Amino acid sequence: MILQVLLTFSVLSLVAIGGANAVLPEMHRQLVELHGWLDDATFSQLYALAQAAPGPNILVASVMGWRIAGAGGMAAATFGMLVPAAVLAWFVAGLMHRLRGAPWLKPAQGGLVPVAIGLILAAGITMAEAAHSHGVMPLIVVAISTLVVWRTDFSPLWVLAGGGVLGAVFLS
Repeated sequence: MILQVLLTFSVLSLVAIGGANAVLPEMHRQLVELHGWLDDATFSQLYALAQAAPGPNILVASVMGWRIAGAGGMAAATFGMLVPAAVLAWFVAGLMHRLRGAPWLKPAQGGLVPVAIGLILAAGITMAEAAHSHGVMPLIVVAISTLVVWRTDFSPLWVLAGGGVLGAVFLS
């Protein structure tokens, strides 16, 4: 099982444009739907726990790996999310240094921005669906949160606090 956890998170790390949160939809699909290691509620709770803890967003992989296969699963998930992406980043950085004068490099980098935004928005939608909330309210909250973080100078912490208040109001 630990090898499967390592391979799953290694593949996820290679498509994590925008960080670990950008691959949440695929992480959910892999861990909940394909492997059945977690259910929707556990996935949502572990995500919330990882986000509440101080530290990098990569904690989400560590916490999920721990829940799936204990300490070995935590080590495998963390290693899988960090090492392949780090090796790829090191290779790409060297390549970009050699190609720094190429006229197509800036547009290629700019093209990754909408990809990262789309992946992070998809993560918000997946988390809203995994929380088993009914109706369109979670999707509205995700859309408004995205616009506030994107278009204002407010700290994302205010958006998280607002989401917590809305959750307390609507879920109690």
